[in-house]
Amino acid sequence: MKMIIRYLMLSALALAGIPAAAQTVAVEVNGLVCAFCAQGIEKTLRKFDAVEDVFVSLEHRTVAFALKDGAELSDVTVSDAIRNAGYSVVAVERSDETLEALERRVRATHTP
Repeated sequence: MKMIIRYLMLSALALAGIPAAAQTVAVEVNGLVCAFCAQGIEKTLRKFDAVEDVFVSLEHRTVAFALKDGAELSDVTVSDAIRNAGYSVVAVERSDETLEALERRVRATHTP
C-alpha cells in the first residue's frame, strides 16, 4: 500500500511539472557575458525561499543552485525567472549531486 501511495505522489508531482526531490538544479543559460550578468541572475534566484545557495559559471554558461531541504521549484518557475531576467534557457537538469560537487565538476570541464 505504501508503494502505491508513493507512486501516486510521485506521479502527481510529475504531472504538476515538479520533479521528485532534487538537491540541485543546473541550468544552461545563453546571454551570460559578464560579472554583472552573474550577479543579476544570482540575485534573481536568491529571491526564492526554496533556494539555499547559487553558483554561476560565465565560462560554461551554467547557473546552478541548491534547494533547501524539502523545498522545490518547478522547471517552469525557474525558466520563467531566468527569461524574465533577460536570458534564454537552453536546458534544465536536476540531480542529487551537491552544489559543491557540481561546481567542482563544472570548473574541471574545459570549454573549447
